[in-house]
Amino acid sequence: MPPKLVSDDGKHVVIRPLAYVPEKDTERWAQYRDFPIIPCNLCGSQENLQRQMIGDMLREWDRKHPGRVNNMFRALQHVVPTHLADPKLFDFQNAKPTGIADENGDKAFDHDDLPSNPSLPAGMQVVQWADPRLLEPCSPACRP
Repeated sequence: MPPKLVSDDGKHVVIRPLAYVPEKDTERWAQYRDFPIIPCNLCGSQENLQRQMIGDMLREWDRKHPGRVNNMFRALQHVVPTHLADPKLFDFQNAKPTGIADENGDKAFDHDDLPSNPSLPAGMQVVQWADPRLLEPCSPACRP
């Protein structure tokens, strides 16, 4: 759910003011301020609920792979409809190249303009990529 959401009937707005605050920061702040913990049967705090299991999984990922959860959250903020597999958002069946840049098109990786090569057809670019491991000198044992 986003930080601010209009209900389906259009009558209400749900506001989640702490949506961007990591849970561990909220917990530390609550302890610092000595806020009471109020038991609740309705908010998903019971053991063995799917919500609790997902929370445990995310905490485990964060422990084993720092930054993974932040990357997932950041990915939810930069959605490109063509990267989703939802045919209601994008007409994949009729997608065809037009040769014209689409202002709403796939720009997920378009941070830098690359120099064009006049020998290539219009709109094409050469991208040189090298795995840093391939740039290291190879020992005689690994040569063919």
